Amino acid sequence: MHALVIYCHPRPESFTAAVRDVVLDRLRAAGAEVRLVDLYARGFQPALTAAEHEGYEDCPANRAPVEQDCADLEWADALIFVYPTWWYGLPAMLKGWLDRAFLPDVAFIMPRAEGQTIRPGLTHITRLGVFTTCGASRLLTWFVGAPGRRTLMRGIGVILARRRRTAFAAHYLMDSSTAESRAKHLALVARRMDRLIAARAPRPAPRGEMPA
Repeated sequence: MHALVIYCHPRPESFTAAVRDVVLDRLRAAGAEVRLVDLYARGFQPALTAAEHEGYEDCPANRAPVEQDCADLEWADALIFVYPTWWYGLPAMLKGWLDRAFLPDVAFIMPRAEGQTIRPGLTHITRLGVFTTCGASRLLTWFVGAPGRRTLMRGIGVILARRRRTAFAAHYLMDSSTAESRAKHLALVARRMDRLIAARAPRPAPRGEMPA
């Protein structure tokens, strides 16, 4: 397994860092090859520039500013996100990484004719994990629509393998969490990771084939 872990949090002592460490421990215990992308530590610039926007569909020149990210996505067969939910969605840093790295001819294939839609470009990725924390309650998050979860589990999910394996875990009410609730959540993350790793990976669909 080639696991690409996208980690997004500005503070190294955060609980999100503890979640990241559990994810990495379970992957390494299973013998997976791991690449960790720590967006804040790297100083990633999330804003799509005017030049990048102008050349967005100029493939393969469009990948030059984020070549390593594109190579990581092509290398991976498992993609895992670890981040805090802010205002019910993705941190700006993580959303900006999606904007800049999930490019045409990397993450998806642009329509070739009028009336067509995009086709998936990451069908070699057969496992998707999403691990987050939420200050809001589960009920309030779902009332708002859980946009962060939907972006990753659905929006990103549909450009991955058709029968991809998935795992999700969120610690809700993070601002009033306890040592007990946090320990319980880390144990849940470990179980979800073990299940994701142990599941038999589906056969990747041909590049560009839309998921069922």
